[in-house]
This record gives sequence, C-alpha cells and structure tokens, in this order.
Amino acid sequence: MNSIGNGLIEAWWMFFHTFWALVIGFTLSGAVQAFVSRRAMKEQLGDDSAKSISKASFFGVISSSCSYSASALAKSLFSKGANFTASMVFMFASTNLVIELGLVLWILMGWQFAAAEFLGGAIMILLLKLLIPKLIPAQLIADSRESFEMSDHSDSTRKATWHDAAGYTIGDFKMLRVELIVGFVVAGLAAKLVPASFWSALFLSGHGIISSIENAIIGPFIAFISFVCSVGNVPLAAALWHGGITFGGTISFIFADLISLPLVLIYRKYYGTKLAIRLTLVFWLVMSLSGFITEAIFKALGQIPAASHNMSHSNSIGWNYTTVLDVFALLLIIWVYWMYRNRVIEGEDQEFAKDWVCGMQVRISDAPASYELNGKMYYFCMPGCRDNFAANPEKFISVDK
Repeated sequence: MNSIGNGLIEAWWMFFHTFWALVIGFTLSGAVQAFVSRRAMKEQLGDDSAKSISKASFFGVISSSCSYSASALAKSLFSKGANFTASMVFMFASTNLVIELGLVLWILMGWQFAAAEFLGGAIMILLLKLLIPKLIPAQLIADSRESFEMSDHSDSTRKATWHDAAGYTIGDFKMLRVELIVGFVVAGLAAKLVPASFWSALFLSGHGIISSIENAIIGPFIAFISFVCSVGNVPLAAALWHGGITFGGTISFIFADLISLPLVLIYRKYYGTKLAIRLTLVFWLVMSLSGFITEAIFKALGQIPAASHNMSHSNSIGWNYTTVLDVFALLLIIWVYWMYRNRVIEGEDQEFAKDWVCGMQVRISDAPASYELNGKMYYFCMPGCRDNFAANPEKFISVDK
C-alpha cells in the first residue's frame, strides 16, 4: 500500500508540473478550432500531391485535438471528398504536432523530446505519403468511401466568439479527462511499482542497432494495450524512458496514440475490417520507422539525452516559474470556464452543439455524426458517441415520453 501511495503522489507531481502547459495548450487549441474555418480543409485536400499533403499537415496542426475526435474528423473529411492519404496525414498532424504535447514533453522529459516530436512528426507525414498508396489497395479505399452517407449541414454565417473558443477548450478537457487521469496515474504507479528488472527484460539494451529496432517496434505495442491516447500518454512515456526504453522507442510510443485498441475498433467501424487491419499495420510501421529514424538523427547530432532512472521534476512547491505559471493557468481556466458557462446560459449560438455523450463541443456544419430524437437534432464528435446516445438517450438527457 505504501508503494501505491508513493505512485499516486508521483502522479500528482507530474500533473502539478504540467498543469500550466495543459491549460495554455488546450486554450490555444480551442481558439484555433473556433476561429479557423474547416470548409477550406475539405476543399483543398482532394489528392495526395505534395501541396495537398502540406495543407493537410498545416490544417491538422491548427486543429489540434484528441485522438478520438481527430479520427472522427479525418473520417468526416474523407467521406466528404478529401483524399484518403491526406485525411490520414491530417489526423496524424492534429494529434502529434500540437502545442500542448510539445510543452508537456519539454517539462517532463526535456527539450530533446519536444524537438523530436516535431521532427519525427514530419518524418511520419513523409512516410504516410509514400507508404499508404503502396501498401493499402486503392480498391479497399474506394469500397470504404462508397459505404459513407454523403451529407452536409448548412453553414452558419455567424462569426465565432471567445465563448465558442471556450466551449472547444472545455469540451476537449472533458473529452480527454479519462485519458489524462489514467495517463498520470499509470505513469506514477509504473515509476514507483515496476522494478527496473521488468523494463530490462521488456526492452533490449546494450545491443546497438538491434536494441534500437526492437524498442521502436515494441513502443507502439505498449500504446496499443495501454489504451492511453493523446497528451495523456506523455507521463507514461516518461516512465518508460526512465525505465530503460531507448530514445527512438520512446518517440515511437508517443506517436502511437492513434493505434490504441479502442481506436483500432473505431477504424473497423469507420472503414471496415480489412482496411482497418491494413491501416493499423501501416500506422505501426510508420510510427516505428519514425522513432528509429529520429533516434538516428539525434544520435548523429549528439543530442540524445543521458538515460536516467529518476524523474527530472522536483517534488515540492516553491516560489518558482512552475508555481507562477500554475497560478496563471488556474486563473485562465477559471475565466475560460466562465466564458463557457456564460455562452451556455445565454444560448446565443446555433453554430455549435454539445456532444451529450463525451461533453465535447462540435461545430454543427462539421459534425461527424447526428441523431434526431422527437424532432430535435443532436450532434456528436464521432459515430460511436451517436450510437451510445441512440441506444439509451435517457442516460444523457431528459426524454419526453
């Protein structure tokens, strides 16, 4: 019990040192999602040319979101005419090339990991551009597109406000709350409960390039079985790094938030079993190769940090930049939440809706799924949320009989 308590305390300190980064990152993400139109995304991603892939990457970066909503939006783009490869690039960029991920990486693991995120992310995008057309049959993609119902909602002309941005920020927090809690708790317990001998047995070490290859391959597998996605997997990545996994293996694990088991099951529902299996294997290959290549580049530059079996953050509260930034972040999130509540109370917007299952805010014109109940439309961030709602609406709202 004492070890479990120490693990939970370690999880708390991880959260304390990253709280300000999470708040600032999600707030900026909410602002971008509210003020940047997605109409252009659908219109400009019609092929897999270098120009379209560059645009998909840019749109993904400015539409940073959790793995689940990113997968839903990528499916929505694809179903409305976007190229499949461009849609997948958008999904990767929106989950891996994001501000909050880079900030949390910097704090928990060092600037090298934050830099590796962006370098490795660019490598992943290049590999996706090269490998998806070669490894996934065009007929599978065509068959999957035919299964979608092509539908659009009318666009609103109302300009977005900071109330809307606050809605996205709070919605993203709600969407990711389980992943964040699980990520910090699992990382804290792993750091305090798992013996060094376990990590030594799991990850090959001291065998040069063989260790680098094995670690880069096994990193995504751990992500697959851990169920932790998006920024929630960074604390666990820190625990793995301090447990002995290589630099490239750590990077491949961080990138593998898009192949956790729940997401693979979502791909199966979106695209069918055959395409989902192919897609998952291609993703795994791309993530492992990106981690391996990134490690090789950092090794050539002499920038791989020294391995340490101790977390780098301090377990104390002092009058330092972390405390100051956390206080600022606390005031900021209070203001954001007030803006969010004020918008809901006023009921001023008809462009945005709340996903009653996960709490995320969705733009009606871009909603990946919708459901009509008693003459009223409800909108959802992904079909899975819609299906849960449709199966038992009374669980989420009051239904007039």
